[in-house]
Amino acid sequence: MEPIHVQIGRNLQRLRKQRGLSLDKLAELTGVSKGMLAQIERGESSPTVTTLWKIAAGLNLTFSALIEPEHPTVTVVPRAATSPVVEEGGGYRVYPLFPFDRATRFEVYRVEMDPGVTHASEPHPAGVEEYLLVAEGSLSVDVDGCTYTLRAGDALRMAADRPHTYRCGDRPTRVHMLLVYPPR
Repeated sequence: MEPIHVQIGRNLQRLRKQRGLSLDKLAELTGVSKGMLAQIERGESSPTVTTLWKIAAGLNLTFSALIEPEHPTVTVVPRAATSPVVEEGGGYRVYPLFPFDRATRFEVYRVEMDPGVTHASEPHPAGVEEYLLVAEGSLSVDVDGCTYTLRAGDALRMAADRPHTYRCGDRPTRVHMLLVYPPR
């Protein structure tokens, strides 16, 4: 893991360049000297909390935007790296692939169900939408008194803030689930 001051420098430089700012303009906006900003960007200086707050305020950012690791442009999630959350005696398995992200407001799961398994889901918070994409097998979804039967290649979108039930068909089923959360 790299030192925090190096991560701060990388973030500051990336954010400055994304906004098309020169070091002179950044110094003007933040009240931090151009020389100090250049040292921070090169990872040669470990800025104080006060300096970071000045930079964050000048750029209208959160403090954590300067210290969080940058998200990679590509993320691979090997199957072997995921562990399921299990219900229905092991017949319903949910593998978290991409956890909730504040910027995108969604999370992604792989769901595996054994033949004949039924799983009743509690309502999600108001405004949550659920997207299901059946990769293999078949799935019936009960929501609002209607049943929707999906086969491999089919997809469904629904308001998930109401009770809903999944029923696996007569062979193992694999579904990709995307949950999208409304802005606060």
